[in-house]
Amino acid sequence: MRETRAAASEIKFLIRPSLAPQLREWARAHLEADPHGSGPFGDEYDTASLYFDTDNRDVFERRRSFGRAKYRIRRYGASDVVFLERKLRRPGLLIKRRTLAPIDTLDELTSPEPAGWGGEWFHRRLLVRNLRPVCQVSYHRTARTLETADGPARLTMDHQLRVVPIEQPRFSSETPVSFFGDRTIVEIKYRVQLPVVFKRLIEEFALEPQSASKYRLGMAALGYAPSAQAGPALSATDASYA
Repeated sequence: MRETRAAASEIKFLIRPSLAPQLREWARAHLEADPHGSGPFGDEYDTASLYFDTDNRDVFERRRSFGRAKYRIRRYGASDVVFLERKLRRPGLLIKRRTLAPIDTLDELTSPEPAGWGGEWFHRRLLVRNLRPVCQVSYHRTARTLETADGPARLTMDHQLRVVPIEQPRFSSETPVSFFGDRTIVEIKYRVQLPVVFKRLIEEFALEPQSASKYRLGMAALGYAPSAQAGPALSATDASYA
């Protein structure tokens, strides 16, 4: 199955530990549970993503078009299916293309020639861009949703971030490195206009948008330092959260 999602806007916030429980409680009172979630509130799950980069770390360094697109394989919990994803970012917009594939087909990605399988487009892009697997980032997510006149909107809260280096397109069971402490990354995704309920959330908790890349933070935790041209994994306004 191939899916191309409509362009969406995304806002990120970095939340201190003391604020996260209050924000989570607010979200559960005002938004619907994610239909794929579990736990006592039906809105939690574990996520793991395999990230790809070049030998020169062009994605990490945000060089040229590598700074706008990320290729990753995402798995939810212990599922035996995964999503092959390209996340393309343009000013103010996020466009995602993804394909569902059985987890036991990932070895196809080690072949030098795409062989007519469901992930062929993803495979070809990895080869053209000289991308290879470099790390696995995992975290625990709380997800709440909202239906609007413009389409679905979503709020996610990610914490317990962990990373492990990889060299093959397979999910690792190695002991990971924790990063970002006990802080939480909150993301709001919406189409066209920011829903009023999210405006109230931002005002009530005095939230300030801040940039953060889980991939770049994870790589930094593994010892990779970005060049001055690429900038830090967190923007300067995020320094107090580091």
